[in-house]
Amino acid sequence: MSGICAGRVVVVTGAGRGLGRAHALAFAAAGARVVVNDLGVRLDGEPGGENPARAVAAEIRAAGGEAVAHDGDVATGEGAASLVRTALEAYGRLDTLVNNAGFLRDRMLVNLGEDDWDAVLRAHLKGHFLPLRHAAAHWRAEAKSGRGPAGRVVNTSSGAGLLGSLGQGNYSAAKAGIVALTLVAAAELDRYGVQVNAIAPAARTRMTERAFAGTMSAPATGFDAMAPENVSPLVVWLGSAASAGVSGRVFEVEGGRLSVMEGWHRGPTADKGARWGVEEVGEEALRLLAEAARPGAVYGAGPG
Repeated sequence: MSGICAGRVVVVTGAGRGLGRAHALAFAAAGARVVVNDLGVRLDGEPGGENPARAVAAEIRAAGGEAVAHDGDVATGEGAASLVRTALEAYGRLDTLVNNAGFLRDRMLVNLGEDDWDAVLRAHLKGHFLPLRHAAAHWRAEAKSGRGPAGRVVNTSSGAGLLGSLGQGNYSAAKAGIVALTLVAAAELDRYGVQVNAIAPAARTRMTERAFAGTMSAPATGFDAMAPENVSPLVVWLGSAASAGVSGRVFEVEGGRLSVMEGWHRGPTADKGARWGVEEVGEEALRLLAEAARPGAVYGAGPG
């Protein structure tokens, strides 16, 4: 094998279609052995009767790479544990985890049911936490045994998680939670030689081509800025040993544009040194707001 990920074993969740499929193929092209996970559900998370993980694994093998399929539910403890076991049993190691699985159940807040809230939070946020937890436990054991893993985790957030998106309160909350989880995991796992980062991609997938149909269609000619393959080079680099020293970061990537997100940071501040009165704290809050940078617009709400 040759390439930036030669010899590495990479797990990609939600890799049967869209971004996950593009990542799995890109890792294989870069020399990695890939565990392709996908539950095969429909866009809303209901059973789909397909096994796209096997199709992508077969595609990688047909191109001369190494891949195995895993069709377990990574938002369950057993599914996440079996995902890590699959990598270890097939290839004897685990180097990189790419958390990508998820689905949509979009509703405006007044129409958003509790079941739709729970299902989307479970798929995205719990579906990130459990594979991360089981992979981290493996890497901790490796570190304590003196084998010093160069573990890598790439989580998938969204612009919806950074700015919000109309009709996607559940999805936006889950994706914002993934950013916070990334920051905590990066701090906690550094001692074991594990780096954790997140991406906020914009690309054409089952989840976006309907919600943002006007901006997601492929052009007749020229650069296809919304092709999911545009996102994968960054993911492959973050999942490789070449990204040493990069952790706890969030990258926004769309077409040929790459940004390092700066997240929440303290802006204009006033400290009275004592308790504020109601009227004076309001006046001071308005003064600080006048000095502060204007936040970006929520997706779907028009310009800020």
